[in-house]
Amino acid sequence: QVQLVESGGGLVQPGGSLRLSCAASENIVRMRWYRQAPGKQRELVAGISSGGNTNYADSVKGRFTISRDNAKNTVYLQMNSLKVEDTAVYYCYAIRGLTPYWGQGTQVTVSS
Repeated sequence: QVQLVESGGGLVQPGGSLRLSCAASENIVRMRWYRQAPGKQRELVAGISSGGNTNYADSVKGRFTISRDNAKNTVYLQMNSLKVEDTAVYYCYAIRGLTPYWGQGTQVTVSS
């Protein structure tokens, strides 16, 4: 059983920044961040492999950066130039073999 613990969410004004963290109980090859806004489907935000290859949703390219510290089994999501439409619950996701694991989610609210 892989445990994922997220932190770093909160309330920020438009144009502000936040950094989310996801600490895993073991090293996972590929990890992702998803988000789900009220009334919308959960969507992929960004992903990163153990080698550091990354991918992003078009809506966050140039504003968000995913990174990882393999020594700490931790993945980060640096979010800059936040917009109201980035408001959502952000979830950390990992897959080991064929089994997916989700964190509990952390709320990000962008509002003036």
